[in-house]
Amino acid sequence: MIRKIIHIDEAKCDGCGECVPACEEGALAIIDGKARLVSEVYCDGLGACLSECPQGAITIQEREAAEYDERATHAHLVRRRTAALLEHGGGCPGAQMRSLASPAPLRVSDAPPAASQLRTWPIQLALVPPHAPYLAGADLLLVADCVPFAYADFHRDFLCGRPVLIACPKLDNVAPYAAKLAAIFAAARPRSLSVLHMQVPCCTGIVRLAEAARAASGLHLPLRDVTISIEGEVLSERECATK
Repeated sequence: MIRKIIHIDEAKCDGCGECVPACEEGALAIIDGKARLVSEVYCDGLGACLSECPQGAITIQEREAAEYDERATHAHLVRRRTAALLEHGGGCPGAQMRSLASPAPLRVSDAPPAASQLRTWPIQLALVPPHAPYLAGADLLLVADCVPFAYADFHRDFLCGRPVLIACPKLDNVAPYAAKLAAIFAAARPRSLSVLHMQVPCCTGIVRLAEAARAASGLHLPLRDVTISIEGEVLSERECATK
């Protein structure tokens, strides 16, 4: 059949692997240093991986290809997750056990404890109403659950003066989240959105969620993507262009 399916330009691909976690169907893998399409039947042709390729090596083509097979894709994902559990004893990289270096001990002083900068409630994305007055025209934060635990100065550097929405792109049922965020964007028309997530691959799903909601809302919303390391450092910050 003739249908849309991804095409990878091997000359442009540098094997960085950014596209692999973006494909929820598991159709991509890094093989011999290049991104490869594992099987045509696993690719739905929607192109969620396109925006994640920093080299612009992935495009959508319309050509003769095997039909997307949802059942086969599901079985493929189950096999891959099972293999990961057997290999790593914990599945995805975000679930692998590790011990972090001990930080410098906190000094006891006469200074009063820092005040919480949280000014809005609730903070769980599932519970925040789209018409909450504090969202209107605000600089919003969308934060993966683990970030405030890893980044010591989260309140000072990010939360101060901003309404916050939290979610876990791996463990939550994220299916309704894009519609919920789109409704928030349309109703509140926020000034900006900063998305904070951990460096592990599964956590980048919260960025794709925000981008999908922004597109659905039709709002030209500045979107900043901030990656936090497990060791508690800001690894990168980038502006996500409006498509």
